[in-house]
Amino acid sequence: MVALPVTIRPETPDDHVPIADVVTRAFGSPAEARLVAAIRASNDYHADLALVATVDGSVVGHVMISGCRLIDEGSDDTAEHAIVMLSPLAVDPDLHGRGVGGELVRAVTGVADQRGEPFVVLEGDPRYYSRFGFEPAAGHGITLPLPDWAPPEAAQVLRLTNDDPRLQGHVIYPASFDVLDDD
Repeated sequence: MVALPVTIRPETPDDHVPIADVVTRAFGSPAEARLVAAIRASNDYHADLALVATVDGSVVGHVMISGCRLIDEGSDDTAEHAIVMLSPLAVDPDLHGRGVGGELVRAVTGVADQRGEPFVVLEGDPRYYSRFGFEPAAGHGITLPLPDWAPPEAAQVLRLTNDDPRLQGHVIYPASFDVLDDD
């Protein structure tokens, strides 16, 4: 399929309703739209890391990178580090395979890199995210709390320019992700 002429920009309050619609349609459930709203309402929200894709002025995709924690229990003292994770990524189902998701992932990880983040973690399909440089997190000493149905390779990391390979440990999702447990 031919790629679309997509504009990527930061989300605005006027985008919240169309974002919720796209996210709900993309996931087939309102749970992830509630997650987006919960992240926005939390201290883990980074407005510069919440982007929309538009085509002819209409929101057709959304991505967020938000804060979470990495607990390193490998030393004498347990260390906690602020890191970031990509979740969720949503594209209007009618536009899947048209490059919208890829443009969002490249743009938002580029902003995270410019901010000086060492890496971005996510849980997702490695067949999709590997094309953007994501690798299995376990190989980097990082674990994520995956659901029982997810394969271990769904836990992924993208190392950025400011990478510090000494940052290892277990990712702790923020409280905003508890809304996913409501379903």
